[in-house]
Amino acid sequence: MRQSSGQRAKFILELIKPSHYDDDGYVIQWWRGWIPSNSLSVLHGLAREAQSRQVLGEETDIEIDAFDETISVVPLKRIIRRFRRNRMRGLVCLVGVQTNQFPRAVDIARRLRVAIGGFHVSGCVSMLPETPPEMREALGLGITLFAGEAEGRLDGLLRDADRGELKPFYNFIADLPHLEGQPLPYPDRSHLHHILGRVSSFDAGRGCPFSCSFCTIINVQGRKSRYRDADDIERLVRVNQAQGSSSYFITDDDFARNKNWEAILDRLIELREREGIEIRLTIQVDVLCHKIPRFVEKAARAGCKRVFIGLESINPDNLKAASKRQNRVAEYRAMLQAWRRVGVITYAGYILGFPDDTPEKIRHDIRVIQRELPIDILEFFVLTPLPGSRDHQEMHLRGVRLDPDMNRYDVEHVTTDHPRMTAAEWQSIYDEAWRLYYSPGHIETLLKRAIVSGVKPARVATMIFSFYAGHKYEGVHPLQVGLIRRKRRRDRRPGMQRENPLVFYPRRLGAMFTTYVSGLLFFWRLTRLRRRLQRDPAIRDYSDIAIAPADAEADQRLELLGGGELETWARPAV
Repeated sequence: MRQSSGQRAKFILELIKPSHYDDDGYVIQWWRGWIPSNSLSVLHGLAREAQSRQVLGEETDIEIDAFDETISVVPLKRIIRRFRRNRMRGLVCLVGVQTNQFPRAVDIARRLRVAIGGFHVSGCVSMLPETPPEMREALGLGITLFAGEAEGRLDGLLRDADRGELKPFYNFIADLPHLEGQPLPYPDRSHLHHILGRVSSFDAGRGCPFSCSFCTIINVQGRKSRYRDADDIERLVRVNQAQGSSSYFITDDDFARNKNWEAILDRLIELREREGIEIRLTIQVDVLCHKIPRFVEKAARAGCKRVFIGLESINPDNLKAASKRQNRVAEYRAMLQAWRRVGVITYAGYILGFPDDTPEKIRHDIRVIQRELPIDILEFFVLTPLPGSRDHQEMHLRGVRLDPDMNRYDVEHVTTDHPRMTAAEWQSIYDEAWRLYYSPGHIETLLKRAIVSGVKPARVATMIFSFYAGHKYEGVHPLQVGLIRRKRRRDRRPGMQRENPLVFYPRRLGAMFTTYVSGLLFFWRLTRLRRRLQRDPAIRDYSDIAIAPADAEADQRLELLGGGELETWARPAV
């Protein structure tokens, strides 16, 4: 297969982060996206480094392309033509494939020499006693599966592909690599143009010490903290700065438990305060992070503007059932107020469908949160037994009903049975929860709290729009949403009939008109409300229970309310 010695040979490497299908079978894609794929950046960085070392020999060039299907159309026909012209010398790597993306990944892989890696493959290998049906199907199609992390392993995969000796399965799940000095995530410049705000992403570390039963990360990336050093992070910032990016999403599941957090934040503070480099961070933390000395203050100085907190529930029984013992409801208010004091916007995840949940209990808990906790943005998830989690492992071993369609495991759809709710009731309360939390009255409260707390209300309003509008108008979770949906008639899930153009295009135009007119009207009303509140001279005197100084009595009341032990409010609003 090699070309003559007088001509440089070529090995084609295509890196693709697949999307997944919506309920109508169309690939979810956007003109612009909100969240970049760190997995794609990691593999891109590793591939570039392998390319620079000429791992396939001095006479072979590695040509690398990278595609994030959520923000770009993957040119499959062009890729196939390139492979044929190159006598099939190359490899397509489908990277970072989550469970809901696995069906789409397999559909992409049917016509190419492909390796699939990511959380679904790794999670199943780490937790299940046998290979599940969807992975057996992929192996039967000649697809290579890769479990574990690619640092230190990509060279071998590329060499095997170049020799035509790819193995069916590569399993490195039990051998987690260190991260210090490893090749750094490298975002493709064209991808940054398709991400709103040119946000980049990187993992400062991997692993989480906690043991939440619904979590896949601890079983794929381990519970031991592995981290990059401060020099690595500085290089990342400088590389991204050269590409015009100054906003970063640090993808560590819990940055507060990265053992090198302080050295990393100190270096970012130095870059900001001594060199004037613009840095804006979004990080993920646990609810006890405010108890780590200096953590909140240094995160803010390092440029943290938004923090995601795994709140999950205010019901202590639910937290106990999920093995989330680190979450102490009585600490929630103090933690949220600590971030508010340094001007950082908080957004939290809230899971619906724990065994003790009912529609009425969920409605009650949302009312408690609105009144008692100074959270800016709340996003809801359906409790989903994701392959790789202990929940999924236990259900699988007990023979509990699990939806066989992996495309539905997107934390928006009900995929198993609940002891106290029907599937319809569970799905309905998930949709209702968004409307309850983002009611007109509570949106006004969120903006008032932002104004009096010194948090920029325009930023809060923008986040309210992006999170709530994604669910309300586009019908997808905010983590999957972007700006202006692409829906291509030919990109429909196999087995679903391709629609007639005379039917598809008029309906699509009508749906776009309805969606974007309604969305723009909501944004206009939101902006008008924000401006009216900012002009109101009385707004500076606003206060309520959530932003009032925390005390032991208030914390005890919150714990009782979370447990459903009080039916009436014990204290009036301030």
